[in-house]
Amino acid sequence: MAASIRALVPGQWLAEAIGNNLVGPKLRILDTSWYLPKTKRDPRAEFAQKHIPGSSFFDIDDCCDKTSKLDHMLPTSDQFAQYVGDLGIGNETHVVVYDTSGLGSFSAPRVWWMFRVFGHMSVSVLDGGLKHWEANGHKVTSEPTKVERAHFTATLNQPWVKNYEEVLENVRTGGQVQVVDARSEGRFNGTEPEPREDIKPGHFPGAINMPFTSFMDASGKELGTECLTSLFRKAGVDLKKPLWASCGSGVTTCHVVLAAHLLGHPGVCVYDGSWTEWFKRAPPEYIIAEKEENEGKGK
Repeated sequence: MAASIRALVPGQWLAEAIGNNLVGPKLRILDTSWYLPKTKRDPRAEFAQKHIPGSSFFDIDDCCDKTSKLDHMLPTSDQFAQYVGDLGIGNETHVVVYDTSGLGSFSAPRVWWMFRVFGHMSVSVLDGGLKHWEANGHKVTSEPTKVERAHFTATLNQPWVKNYEEVLENVRTGGQVQVVDARSEGRFNGTEPEPREDIKPGHFPGAINMPFTSFMDASGKELGTECLTSLFRKAGVDLKKPLWASCGSGVTTCHVVLAAHLLGHPGVCVYDGSWTEWFKRAPPEYIIAEKEENEGKGK
């Protein structure tokens, strides 16, 4: 079954599935919206007011390693299995994820990747998210979705997850592995502030900047394969070689993973701690920021 599952599904396909009463044990829809605190958005409250019919809410700040000082780090296999089982998802369930971002997609690829890294390949991102869904006149509801708990078995694909020590070793050895950073150009270069007050902007040596927004068009839909191929080529990324991805805290980095997957390269690894962890732990010489360099030259 997993082999036939598309990584992206159009709104019309999902609308027809809902209309044909296919939502249930074989098909589950998840609103995976998450926003930085500074946006002052409450995605769970927004979900209660409006969501795609038949969907449940998936909270990446709840389904995570709560012993970590870092935000929404991956949970254990057992924790993930318990969480998604409570949402009525079994190992035979096709899961469709979306979010409510005005960009079209923000956090949904993170949950798409979470399912995959725990061995569940029957998962798709709703192309264009709720933004595109509503723009096409599809229905939304405030009605809660009743689900029956399902049994889910999860097995973590550890090689797909990179930690601080592995990234540090890669930097120290001259960047044997390509690393793409999905944050905005300003945050990457150090000319715009990070959204977290205790973190300064910049990047680690050898990182390649590909802002996650560049993978979508103005309407919020994913770019076609030709455009995605061109993006990676212009950035100097060779998808035939090992590739790791990073961002602020491991959320938008998964847009890189999704784009590479759509081009036939499903093994992009995620640095789960991302820039937040790197900034807190890395030696000063491994934190590169244009703004600080320019200030230094001006003194």
